[in-house]
Amino acid sequence: MSTANYVIGVDYGTDSVRSVLVDTANGKEISSSVFLYPRWQKGLYCIPSQNQFRQHPLDYIEGLEHTIKDCLAKAGGSSIAHLVKGISVDTTGSSPVAVDATGKPLALTAGFEENPNAMFVLWKDHTSVKEASEINEHATKFKTNYLKYVGGIYSSEWFWAKLLHILRVDQSVKNKASSWVEHCDWIPFLLCGETDIKQMKRSRCAAGHKALWAEEFNGLPPEEFFNSLDPILTGFREKLFVDTYTSDVQAGKLSSEWAEKLGLTTEVVIGVGAFDAHMGAVGGQIEPYYLSKVMGTSTCDILVAPSQELEGKLVNGICGQVNGSVIPGMAGLEAGQSAFGDVYAWFKNLISWPLSHLLTESELISEATAIALKDELESKIIANLSKQAEALGDGDYAELAVDWLNGRRTPDANQELKGAITGLGLGTDAPRFFRALAAATCFGAKSIVDRFKDQGVQVKGIIGIGGVAKKSPYIMQMMADVLEMPIRIHRFEHTCALGAAMFAAVVAGIYPNVEAAMVAMGTGFEKEYQPNIKKQKMYRMHYQQYLGLGRYLEKYNKKDVKPYLS
Repeated sequence: MSTANYVIGVDYGTDSVRSVLVDTANGKEISSSVFLYPRWQKGLYCIPSQNQFRQHPLDYIEGLEHTIKDCLAKAGGSSIAHLVKGISVDTTGSSPVAVDATGKPLALTAGFEENPNAMFVLWKDHTSVKEASEINEHATKFKTNYLKYVGGIYSSEWFWAKLLHILRVDQSVKNKASSWVEHCDWIPFLLCGETDIKQMKRSRCAAGHKALWAEEFNGLPPEEFFNSLDPILTGFREKLFVDTYTSDVQAGKLSSEWAEKLGLTTEVVIGVGAFDAHMGAVGGQIEPYYLSKVMGTSTCDILVAPSQELEGKLVNGICGQVNGSVIPGMAGLEAGQSAFGDVYAWFKNLISWPLSHLLTESELISEATAIALKDELESKIIANLSKQAEALGDGDYAELAVDWLNGRRTPDANQELKGAITGLGLGTDAPRFFRALAAATCFGAKSIVDRFKDQGVQVKGIIGIGGVAKKSPYIMQMMADVLEMPIRIHRFEHTCALGAAMFAAVVAGIYPNVEAAMVAMGTGFEKEYQPNIKKQKMYRMHYQQYLGLGRYLEKYNKKDVKPYLS
């Protein structure tokens, strides 16, 4: 009889959910499965021109069931079910939703099935820019700085701004909502079969980085902070939470309903959830003062340090500094870029316009051939742009871009900012344009590293995880050159899911803490990019130009500045 112990890590991303079945002895992937959200793939409930991005909870439920069952089937089905000891989950964030008293998202209740305001408000949804601005202005009226642990600036990507916006625009949701919960809190609650929202264990990671929870405040800011911001919030604080939990804590055990549905036992332990980048940093074997960069549609940058070494030190303009949000007992610091892979995807879509809108009108090929040709060409665009951009050589160039196509996350959140490109000429072709965009995302990464360093937090090196880190050597080499630091790329394909699996091994009692799980289950690094000293002078100059263009864009964004250069 096998003595192996398996755990499952579930990673909810922007476009899909993936689950991995992992051997706790060595971190080996036994099987994995990815599920694309069907409603999201159709663009349902999203209005990009208005920065509205919502996700239906059914996408999450269907993906959860499909990927776990698929993992088990690939590994041997019912014969290995008894070996699964724990499940932990990470998600995007802040991606909250309004729920009823049983903890059910309103979109799963009668009358709200097609209401986007009753669905999860995805992290990249910026419909609450106005509310975030109001929170920032309102916070200045209080003697206590309630924004001190979120970098001093509240973002439209976060919990309270989204909650306030939905309450204002949708009376029906306001009247029905018994509480408001993060995606990473709801999935463990669902798996445990809980039906009382008051019993939900809230993630320290989500509450501290996005919802203004802090140990110093003994929970959330006081009622006065919220009802004086807008009377519509009166009493809502009491519908939320006081206590929070780190991800080495059990949320409960798998319910009989979900055990039957998945083919597992009710002895499977479920862990408290967290955000993807935070668990990804653990999966990527983060070390103190190394910056873990999860590089996908956006970036989320995580740094951990012994809490005592940061005593009395707060970094302004980042996405929070929370004890235990990554590794219990250590301070977790979060930063990131609102658009990273999304910048490249935007450019691909831009230059693919003829493929999307004209190819099917061709009289030379059939519609089926046109669609197949479009898919083939689109799949090759970024790789070939990277190859051609790299072939341009090491010489200086005029094109310069700023990467704020989805606003700026850090340093100093401002989701109203827009991207830009300058230095265009008749010789600017697609590879040159792409090179400028790639450099802009790397300069954005450098501005984050510089903020940590400028405020007394050292950055010893970079750990790269996520799709862009593994699939784009061109971007990674450029980033090493711009940062003037080596970048280690983690070997595991689904690093966030591996981090979740490590926490699952802890909550199941297989390891005493996450540090021990990281040592036993870490799979190491597959590549390291070293900075090219020959490009140092050029990139230093371009970075200063990037900062200068950014300063102009910030002034231009203000209403009292005329829309032209003086």
